[in-house]
Amino acid sequence: MALQAFEISLELIRSLEQPLATLDRRDTDLAKQLRRAAASVSLNLSEGNRRHGKDRIHLWRVAAGSADEVAASLRVAEAFGYLQAASSVQSLALCDRVLAMLWRLTH
Repeated sequence: MALQAFEISLELIRSLEQPLATLDRRDTDLAKQLRRAAASVSLNLSEGNRRHGKDRIHLWRVAAGSADEVAASLRVAEAFGYLQAASSVQSLALCDRVLAMLWRLTH
């Protein structure tokens, strides 16, 4: 399941292309934070997959926190009027999928 979550996290990154292009023009700091959070999901999933025991669970929890940060960043961008809600639907759905998988991996 961790490998599947990793693949979905990469799909999440791809889905952020348009929202990030818009954010780069409107709020570069928020765009940078969104990029870092999205990368963190994939990187911590991958690293956790190679670890064992508590290290593994910790890294997957960090990945979950980052996935939640991606979702929050998109919602904040919408609240500021930088993004239309429709432009974030796919990315938010992918965040939910990754979070559900990480929940099962950590509980």
